[in-house]
Amino acid sequence: MSLISEWLRERRITEVECVTPDFTGIARGKIVPREKFNEDDGMRLPQVVLVQTVTGEYAEGITPSTDPDMVLIPDPNTIRLVPWAKDPVAQVIHDCFHFDGTPVELSPRYVLRRVLKLYEERGWEPVVAPEMEFYLVDINRDPDLPLQPPLGRTGRPETGRKAYSIDAVNEYDDLFEDVYDYCDAQGLQIDTLIHEVGACQMEINFLHGNALELADQIFLFKRTVREAAIRHQMYATFMAKPMEHEPGSAMHIHMSVVDKTSGKNIYSNDDGQPSTVFYQSIAGMQKYFPAVISLFAPFVNSYRRLTRYYAAPINVQWGFDNRTCGIRIPYSTPAARRIENRVPGVDCNPYLALAATLACAYLGIVEQLEPTEPLTGDAYSLPFAFARELEGAINQLAECAPIAEVLGEKFITAYCAVKQSEYIEYAKVISPWERKHLLLHV
Repeated sequence: MSLISEWLRERRITEVECVTPDFTGIARGKIVPREKFNEDDGMRLPQVVLVQTVTGEYAEGITPSTDPDMVLIPDPNTIRLVPWAKDPVAQVIHDCFHFDGTPVELSPRYVLRRVLKLYEERGWEPVVAPEMEFYLVDINRDPDLPLQPPLGRTGRPETGRKAYSIDAVNEYDDLFEDVYDYCDAQGLQIDTLIHEVGACQMEINFLHGNALELADQIFLFKRTVREAAIRHQMYATFMAKPMEHEPGSAMHIHMSVVDKTSGKNIYSNDDGQPSTVFYQSIAGMQKYFPAVISLFAPFVNSYRRLTRYYAAPINVQWGFDNRTCGIRIPYSTPAARRIENRVPGVDCNPYLALAATLACAYLGIVEQLEPTEPLTGDAYSLPFAFARELEGAINQLAECAPIAEVLGEKFITAYCAVKQSEYIEYAKVISPWERKHLLLHV
């Protein structure tokens, strides 16, 4: 009996949620009875499922016109309980393959595996630690109405700034008890919980670890928090900028690289000083972050977060313990030396954001780049380095050959087509601002 089958039998599982992440990071797949679950043969889904737009449409010309299937094979390392289900239900993340056994290059999970293989070929393993910011908001049934903070245990909505307030977090104790219980049941390695700057804006940090495992955990974590919030009559949103006068939400990524043989952090020399590879990684991020900004900021809403003086970076400056920079170097011991990528919004696909971060650092090493001098002042006062909207970001990604070589040309072509389709759909919408200021005044 296989490991998965034994796992299912021991827990008396009745159904299995067979999932794989699409470009948006949505769980796509099938729910099958346990007796129909086949670990060896997997299941079939149309390839086009991976490349749906966030509205559920399909961009043209990025999959064969015959609409072929792909084979999804479960990764036994990812099987977990669905802790909020009424009956014993399991969930397992699948990898995507063609019928000849080759991987589907459009799969976000494969894109990350592709980058990790480049590090593995050098005898290295990236270590990452994500930080997830999100908002709790009141139930919102009308998308034309602005979001509002939910009621806490005092019966009042949160007002003002509550950064790092313990009492403000305790307003939602019951919710977070469920979040921690659900995460524990799934083996999600979450660590610190804090209240961020915005009204009912929270942050939960993950313990550092393997990049693919952390991407899987984030993928499941988003679903977990949303489910827990609904059960407490509120929403949890991972929009980058859900409320007009509040800060946006980020997914900060801490990364270092260890030598697989020695276990040492290659960002530090034996004498404890920063290594050449450390500086080259920073330089690669400085050079290529503008090209991959659409992977860090994947939606039209994402660019509302990347604004000056709103706790979000606007350029590729780097500095020691400087939170105004897009690339921050926290103070640490030589063994824990790392780079913090502060650019991605929490709305990003975790597989793609991690892949892009690691790819930029890798290219800096391969090209032996040198970074600018570290910034000691305020990076918000300097010019923007990123596209200001999605269409410009897409064009930059499409034109960057080195990134396409690392992440895969087929993936880049498909991703740009999907994002272009989303942008065109959004551009058709007439906003309340336009009706308010233009209707009778122009």
